[in-house]
Amino acid sequence: MKTFLKVKFSFMMLFTLFLTSCVKDLDKEPLYGLNAASVYKDYNNYKPLIAKIYGGLSNTGSNGPNSSDIVGLDGGSSGYIRCLWKLEELTSDEAICGWNDPGIPDLNNNTWSASNQFIIAMYYRIYYQIALSNEFLRQTESGLLDDRGFNQDQKNQINTYRAEIRFLRAMNYYHLIDLFGKGPYIPEDIGGNLPKERNRTDHFNFIESELKIVEGQMGEPRTVEYGRADRASAWTLLSKLYLNAKTYTGNERFADAAIYAKKVIDAGYTLEPKYGDLFLTDNFRLTNEIIFPILSDGLSIQSFGLTTFLAHASVDSDPKKPMKADDYGINSGWGGIRAKQNLSKLLPDILDSRNQFFTKGQYINVDTVNQFDNGYALPKFKNIDSNKKPGKDETFVDTDFPLYRLGDVYLMYAEALLRSGGSQSEALLYVNKLRFRAYGNNSGDLSSINIDQILDERARELHWEAMRRSDLIRFDKYTTGSYLWPFKGGVKEGAGLDDAKKLFPIPQLELTANPNISQNPGY
Repeated sequence: MKTFLKVKFSFMMLFTLFLTSCVKDLDKEPLYGLNAASVYKDYNNYKPLIAKIYGGLSNTGSNGPNSSDIVGLDGGSSGYIRCLWKLEELTSDEAICGWNDPGIPDLNNNTWSASNQFIIAMYYRIYYQIALSNEFLRQTESGLLDDRGFNQDQKNQINTYRAEIRFLRAMNYYHLIDLFGKGPYIPEDIGGNLPKERNRTDHFNFIESELKIVEGQMGEPRTVEYGRADRASAWTLLSKLYLNAKTYTGNERFADAAIYAKKVIDAGYTLEPKYGDLFLTDNFRLTNEIIFPILSDGLSIQSFGLTTFLAHASVDSDPKKPMKADDYGINSGWGGIRAKQNLSKLLPDILDSRNQFFTKGQYINVDTVNQFDNGYALPKFKNIDSNKKPGKDETFVDTDFPLYRLGDVYLMYAEALLRSGGSQSEALLYVNKLRFRAYGNNSGDLSSINIDQILDERARELHWEAMRRSDLIRFDKYTTGSYLWPFKGGVKEGAGLDDAKKLFPIPQLELTANPNISQNPGY
């Protein structure tokens, strides 16, 4: 059950936690309403402290769903996963949003600038999480643990927490280099100095080093408390890092990506029988496949981001239309996000259980952005369980977001094998495992596999799971004029993009606050 993040709320309400660096400069540490030394002196506070850091991936603030721990960001729309999802999906061939909220049309049209509010929010969410992690790591160095008189069992547990937090920090830096390419590196002991910029390769090397250090210090796969990261999480991130190494550093590491994906596969994970169950309120049961979830709960982990956003925004807001909010366990649809026809045409077979489109009253093509019936609706994330029972709350959704899961690892492994000259038959085996699950039998099996089919299969299996932009870049499909989608480049029929769009711009606030930071080319 989802007990881990619940532990944080009664404790964290004792704090007033804020980070002035996120709107000024990034050289300050989090400020606490209580003296940090008194907080870290009590061993019972350590689990709530790491829950706060994990919770930053689910929530925007400590005082309810509209609050924000970062001054200047909207608490409703600036959540970590919500922003990541928008930057990965709305800018790709998979999703479009009909809202005219500032920043949304620019993502739909690939015409964003350094003032886009979702780009700004993502950048500062990343660095807020890094700052929280640094504070915890500063306060848990071995000498301080000795001074506080903790026994050996307590120190061992705290050191496991440290490994998890280093993993989370590495993941934050991974999102930084994937989205922004570069940015400041914030050391734990920065003091009063403005942080220096690191390029993509240097960040890559740091992430790799950190993950290799902590993988042996984290819990064994599938043995830790649900919602926390174990060493399979580190292996999954290493595989992602190596799979994209050519994009990040210019050097291929596909063989390494295969090694770490196989470590996950060999750790005892198995595919769940029903694809759709992965996106329901009781998906916390599915630890055979879900490697690292971001937790959501309608009562105790409330947020307008995460799966609350995905469930509501993908349902029609007009109660007179065929799509009914009640069917998905929510009190209203927000009528925002739909599938672009590129995705819909990749899943035409209704026998494929990954085809979860709602098509009644919908048109497959997106000709008009702000009309919800343009584009098939895709209620992939629902606020109901596998028995169709609604979640605990009709507004805030119970469904966890499966950030890392075995289906992705199978496809990373298959791709890495093909790209590194490995076994084509083994690559085909793992793709067909997913297709067998999707069809319920061998009728959908492929007889051969090539690299372009891997990209298509990733869309079928992993659509709307916040990774499509990165995939298109790795496959050289993102900026090219030879592969188009609706409103790519701001043109209804689609148009090629400048290669500068492979990265998002550094927010102007950051450039103003820190002269050590430079803007990405093209902005």
